[in-house]
Amino acid sequence: MNTFERYNRETPGTTSPESMSRKTLFSRSFHGRRPKVVLFLALVFSAVLPASAYAFDLGKIDSPMMNLFIILSLLSFIPAILVMFTSFTRIVVVLSFLRHAIGGQQIPPNPVIIGLSLFLTLFVMSPVVKKIQADAVTPYMQEEITFGDALKRAEPSIKGFMLKQTREKDLGLFMDIAGIKKAERPEDLSLRIVIPAFAISELRTAFEIGFLIYLPFLVIDMVVASVLLSLGMMMLPPVIISLPFKLLLFVLVDGWNLMIGSLVRSFQ
Repeated sequence: MNTFERYNRETPGTTSPESMSRKTLFSRSFHGRRPKVVLFLALVFSAVLPASAYAFDLGKIDSPMMNLFIILSLLSFIPAILVMFTSFTRIVVVLSFLRHAIGGQQIPPNPVIIGLSLFLTLFVMSPVVKKIQADAVTPYMQEEITFGDALKRAEPSIKGFMLKQTREKDLGLFMDIAGIKKAERPEDLSLRIVIPAFAISELRTAFEIGFLIYLPFLVIDMVVASVLLSLGMMMLPPVIISLPFKLLLFVLVDGWNLMIGSLVRSFQ
């Protein structure tokens, strides 16, 4: 039997043993059990759960194939979700302000700042992740609840973290834009209100911390510039002289310990 005849015998509508076995295997692999590995990876990222509920109502989708397709699509949005749902924004902005205040150009380099921000984010978000794992991930993996129930159980944890860091004024702004008159509790607000309010609150807090960081280094720049001007060294860039003094001051006061400690405690 040539290839063309074999193809004709296995076209849709036929019932050859080989095609039936392949269909049975496909059906068992995708319909007989949940794609737990992919779902677990999605559930571990604490922000992916509310993002899934925000973008799609996965609890009402009965097809395992559709759930798998949607979750794999959502995994591509993890960088944006990491920025919008966690403490990453405040940390990376503050560290960037610190680098510019010192005047070290690309020191520390971007990979160091981003890597440190990621690990600090994991440290800050660990209580939220543990709560989501206990309330949603573990019961779902043990098949005690459905995927829709897991989404509902995980959403209050991440929403509670965001509301704790969000100003009421920012919540009111997006409530006015959305046409929401009043809410009994902030927890009753939908994620489409909480997410942007949390983002701009984090940016405001990061800019406030950045301003306080700039002040001592700005004083050093002004003193060095005044001394050079009084000595008549107008052609010498003040940055060349002030940079060693900035680094010396930062090292003497144990700046990294103070900075990281204050930054992490600002989320408590």
